[in-house]
Amino acid sequence: MAIRDIVTGADNKALRKISREVKTINKHILTLLDDMRETLRLEDGVGLAAPQVGVLRRVAIVEYEDKLYELINPKITKSAGETLEEEGCLSVVGVRGQVKRPQIIKVCYTDRNGNKHKIEVADIVARIFCHEIDHLDGILFVDKMIRETQ
Repeated sequence: MAIRDIVTGADNKALRKISREVKTINKHILTLLDDMRETLRLEDGVGLAAPQVGVLRRVAIVEYEDKLYELINPKITKSAGETLEEEGCLSVVGVRGQVKRPQIIKVCYTDRNGNKHKIEVADIVARIFCHEIDHLDGILFVDKMIRETQ
């Protein structure tokens, strides 16, 4: 495993590109997941998407309250409710702001072993999933930010 550099800057073109679907889970994808987990933990974050480490693939990880989700080709299939909470981002250093997100989402994704999952997550976990999936589409939280708080 290795620590990867995090791509920063809301105006960085690399963060604005749409990531490509993962067609085969190979050693490169598994190494990417391992490196992202190590990088996330070093940065003390809760989520990280592959574009944030310079890889334009539909891969993200979420780690919250000792639960790790490794998401390959994640897709939100349903959402309900709405919450307004503060967010920040490892790629947009020094900025925090209020963002509206769904309160509950259903997500389908593939894990590192090729198993398909359909899960429902709520509240902060739903927020983190939405934030990371947005990264895969070249969307940053500042694009949805209602007002800056920091």
